[in-house]
Amino acid sequence: MTRHDLSVKSLRSSLATRRDARTKRRSLERQLASYTSESDRLELDAILSRHSTEETSELRSIINRQAMDRLIHA
Repeated sequence: MTRHDLSVKSLRSSLATRRDARTKRRSLERQLASYTSESDRLELDAILSRHSTEETSELRSIINRQAMDRLIHA
């Protein structure tokens, strides 16, 4: 294989990885959006509080964005 072939292969692999990550994040966002009631959100917060900030930062980011979206559209 030439260097160019390896670069194209690496790019395709990188794009596939990013596409997979986006798909997983959208699925996670849909799942978290189902926690709509106050008690649901309190339960989710209790679960997340058992884990480190590093472990929950992506989840908290999604949850906070969704909460802001709900406030804006309410």
